[in-house]
Amino acid sequence: MDLTGARWHKSTKSGGNGGDCVEVAGNLPGVVLVRDTKDRDGGVLVFTPAAWQGFLGFVGRQEVAAPWT
Repeated sequence: MDLTGARWHKSTKSGGNGGDCVEVAGNLPGVVLVRDTKDRDGGVLVFTPAAWQGFLGFVGRQEVAAPWT
């Protein structure tokens, strides 16, 4: 998948301390991309727009616990 046209955005709620942040690109047709700001050349998660909306809805309704807790 060619990601050169992706326009990445980080939340304005992200602090400037280099914490745990992700960037999202939603400008490519049919996909929403997510990557780690600490490893921008690493892997990218690819969601369909419907799956991304479902994920956001779930996170908004739940207190999501880390899998190791």
